[in-house]
Amino acid sequence: MKNRAKLILIIMVALVAINAVAFLHAYTFTHFSSPDVVRTKDPEELSVFAKAGLLFTGIDNPRPQAKEQPADAFETIYVQSSGKLQCWRIAQPGAKGTVILFHGYAGERSSLLSRAAEFRKMGYHTLLVDFYGSGGSEGNSTSVGYTEATQVKDCFDHLATTGEQNIILFGTSMGAVAVLKAMSDYGIKPTATVLECPFGSLYNTVCARFNLMHVPSFPMAGLLTFWGGVQHGYWAFAHNPADYAGRATGPTLLLFGAQDERVTVAETERIFANLPQPKTLKIYPDAGHNVFSPGNQSAWVHDVEAFVGTLTPSS
Repeated sequence: MKNRAKLILIIMVALVAINAVAFLHAYTFTHFSSPDVVRTKDPEELSVFAKAGLLFTGIDNPRPQAKEQPADAFETIYVQSSGKLQCWRIAQPGAKGTVILFHGYAGERSSLLSRAAEFRKMGYHTLLVDFYGSGGSEGNSTSVGYTEATQVKDCFDHLATTGEQNIILFGTSMGAVAVLKAMSDYGIKPTATVLECPFGSLYNTVCARFNLMHVPSFPMAGLLTFWGGVQHGYWAFAHNPADYAGRATGPTLLLFGAQDERVTVAETERIFANLPQPKTLKIYPDAGHNVFSPGNQSAWVHDVEAFVGTLTPSS
């Protein structure tokens, strides 16, 4: 009996310890620290000892701050949503509509300035948004695309109230996830969407981080997913953009890099299969998670320009 009691105690202590570690990692992954902290390197860049140290400390995740200002004239506007969101509006003379741009996880709007410049060359105003917790917006956390969907909807509604009828939604990575969820949950109807490398499910993207570190994803990926959802008030295993895709509205251009180590080809193909027509998928053989990398920008511009050229603006 004593040995059995000891075994039960050891198992209980181990379970508590594992869940405590998972809770810590979920917290540091979704809550930003001081902007002055040096961000932890990507998993594939870490040494074995650094990976071991992270087990007890979690990642250093500094609050994203704008790295540059727009070179062109811009207006700073605010949208009330999950806190006050700060946005840059950059006008284009004779524009035929507006593109709203949403950044990825641990990103901010200045990372989208080059893409926004290309959209303006195509004849669109641009609105670059800082999600809650990033840049000039309020807050200090992210839900990895879940509550950000409400922010997408609120930005869309804000622009629609100004009389803008031709609205294209652009999102990269987490931003693309938020766009898909906003259409699924709220039924917003943009003229079109351009989506870069959304993950198929939150659980899959957590597993991908473990795979990049060359450590087993079970059971920690599931526990991290669970506790991350608990901390942000939702069931994280149901946070599946591949399912949201089935309720997308309007034409969609889906962009993916074949060398992406964070999102799989299978996830992308499932998202694309679920998207309603009309839809277009472009896979870049040499691109990774950033399909707007210097070596792929010309192909990106060609494909996006061709896509928006097929659109029939709302009257």
